Amino acid sequence: MASVRVRIAPSPTGYFHFGLARTALYNYLFAKKEGGVVVLRLEDTDSKRSSPEYAQDIYDSFEWLGISFDEKYVQSEHVARHTELLHKLVNEDKAYVSEEPAKDDPEKLNAVVRLRNPGRSITFTDVIRGNITFDTTELGDFVIARSINDPLYHFAVVADDGDSNITHIIRGEDHISNTPRQILIQEALGLSRPVYAHLPLILAPDRTKMSKRRHQTALREFRAKGYLPEAMVNFIALLGWSEGAGNKELYTLNELIQVFSLEGIHKSAAVFNEEKLRWFNRQYLLREDENEFADEILDIMKTELEARGITWDHMRARLLVPLIHERISVYGDVRMLASAGEYDYFFIRPQLDPFSIPERNGTVEEASRHLEKVESLLQSIEKSAFDASSIKGALWGYATKHGRGAVLWPLRYSLSGREQSADPFVIASIIGKTETQQRIDAARALL
Repeated sequence: MASVRVRIAPSPTGYFHFGLARTALYNYLFAKKEGGVVVLRLEDTDSKRSSPEYAQDIYDSFEWLGISFDEKYVQSEHVARHTELLHKLVNEDKAYVSEEPAKDDPEKLNAVVRLRNPGRSITFTDVIRGNITFDTTELGDFVIARSINDPLYHFAVVADDGDSNITHIIRGEDHISNTPRQILIQEALGLSRPVYAHLPLILAPDRTKMSKRRHQTALREFRAKGYLPEAMVNFIALLGWSEGAGNKELYTLNELIQVFSLEGIHKSAAVFNEEKLRWFNRQYLLREDENEFADEILDIMKTELEARGITWDHMRARLLVPLIHERISVYGDVRMLASAGEYDYFFIRPQLDPFSIPERNGTVEEASRHLEKVESLLQSIEKSAFDASSIKGALWGYATKHGRGAVLWPLRYSLSGREQSADPFVIASIIGKTETQQRIDAARALL
């Protein structure tokens, strides 16, 4: 195989979406495995829709994903070369200038450039789909430039692919219909034909086509939720490709480079499932360095709690880290839970409803008696040894004898003020012995 050269060619006309991320990743993996070159070409010739904000989002997204490039350039910088090639085709009578009414003003004439179409059947081989044949007669002499110095998409990409010596074009299947036009332009310019591989669609969970208007597709939105780049890369890699042997699901980027092949790409559409993405992200969260994980979630929690007027206690919050680690799949879960008040009771004393303190089928007298006994049993634990294990050890025998629900529900509710909360032994260990006793006393007073 000749030295592999692939190109990733996003247009800065919208935010970077995961469909582009998958196409870019497959190009990158294939080229790196083959020892080839990856070219980034920013296709900004649509000046009306392109913006620096979108261009920066593209660069930032590639950096976040860990996809790097051997060569970079911006398509608009090559307009002089495009013009040169357009003149060459006109001079060779392979294209011609046609004076035609403007679409927006029929009174105005535009000098568009049309390719002379030989009107024949074209067959090209797609690595994923096999031989594909088109009859190009129906295309007629199609327009390749708005003017001699303003090329359209099809001409610009073919010219750039030729100048960059691109050997493989790996892109979405929505580009299949573009291929016959581009092959005709290649032949007119005397360029060799690259190898094509058209990727399957990515469908929404209801198996409809993904839409920017109806579905969340921008990578920046997933980043804002707190997804990790390693998880996103792993998930996207398997969104239409498989190694083919075994049930392996977790891959590092370097592992993907070693095993990736175009032959492993599926023909059928892939279905985007965010729950599966969350599963991947959780696997990578569990691998995170403990201190880095703690710093990240504590920063998020501090911001959310202080925004709601709750005084931050870093030492107490640090004790929450293992508890949070068990519950979340993405960092954004911490923000959601904190803003919903899920952690408030660790920092402020809850407001209790006296009718909620007893267990569902229990009485006020029973709840009061159990809380009094619980407080007595906890009194025997030294402050320095007041941890979840010691608390459970002190209470478990009594709770087992008199009904765990009857004993532990009043304790849980007294400490948290919530029907659903962390284990009462864990809550007590985090808020400490003194605060635990004060909250039990407050509940008994209400009863």
